[in-house]
Amino acid sequence: MAEDPSRRRLGRGLAALIGEIDQVATAAEAVARPSVSADRTVPIELISRNPRNPRRMFDEAELHDLASSIRQHGVVQPVVVRSRGQEYEIIAGERRWRASQLAGLVEIPVIVRDVDDRTALEIAIVENVQRSDLNPLEEALGYDQLIAEHGYTQNDLGEIIGKSRSHVANSLRLLKLPEPVRDMLANGQLSAGHARALVSTSDPTSLAKTIVAKGMSVRDAERLAQNDIKAQSEPTQAPRAPEKDSDTLALERSLSDALGLDVKINHKGGGGQIRISYRTLEQLEEVCRLLERR
Repeated sequence: MAEDPSRRRLGRGLAALIGEIDQVATAAEAVARPSVSADRTVPIELISRNPRNPRRMFDEAELHDLASSIRQHGVVQPVVVRSRGQEYEIIAGERRWRASQLAGLVEIPVIVRDVDDRTALEIAIVENVQRSDLNPLEEALGYDQLIAEHGYTQNDLGEIIGKSRSHVANSLRLLKLPEPVRDMLANGQLSAGHARALVSTSDPTSLAKTIVAKGMSVRDAERLAQNDIKAQSEPTQAPRAPEKDSDTLALERSLSDALGLDVKINHKGGGGQIRISYRTLEQLEEVCRLLERR
C-alpha cells in the first residue's frame, strides 16, 4: 500500500506550514527572538480553543509569567488558527491565547491556515511534542486519536513526530492503565517509566500508590512490577521456577522497549527461548520486518 506523502511532509515541513515554532520563555528572549509575521490581528473574543487539542493541562504560574511578558512586549509569536465562519479556532498556540486573555489584550496577531481536522490535530501534537508540553498521558491520547480517527499506523506517527515507532508503541501502552493510575501520570506523581512498568501487573492502582508513597525510582518500580507479574504466572502447586538473574531481566527490558512489545527470555541448559508477545497482525508484521532486515 502506497504511503500517503502528506503524512511524511508534515513532520518535516511543519515550520513551512505554520512558521517557526518557538516558545517565549522569558521577557529577554521575547525581545531577542524575531517574530513570524502575522496575517492579521483578530479580536480575542472571536478565537476559541480546539476541543480536540491533546493538551489539557496548563501550569497557572507559567501562564501568569507569560502574561506578564506579553503585557511588556506583546505577542511575539502569532497564534495559528483556522476559519470557522466569522470566528477562528486555534490550531497551535493555545497557551499564548490563554496568557493574552490574562494580560487583558483585546486583539492578538494570528496566522490563518486552511487545514482539515486531521492536519490540525497533527500540528497540535507535533508542536506540543517538540516543546515537551504534553504530559505522557496527553501524548498517548493524541496518538490514539490519530490512529482511531484517521487510520494512522505507529510507523506513520513516528515519521510525523520525529520519534521511533517503539516510542509511539510504549506511549500507547499507557492507555491500558486504569483511570486512577492515569490521573497520577497526568498530574506528575508517576513518570512514564513508572507507569509502563505497571501495565501488565495484577493491580496497577495499588502498586502505583505504593510507588508514590515510598518515592520509588523507576528501577525499583520495575522490580516491584516484575515480582507481581511472576507471582501471577507461578502455578500454586507447581515447583517455584528459578529466579532470573539481573542481566536477563535487563535484556528483557531492553528488547521490550526496542520493540514496544512484551519479551520474555527463558534459559534452558546451554540454550533457551525468546518469547515475543503481540496483539495485532500489524505488530507481528513489524517484528518480521525487523528480523528480515537483520
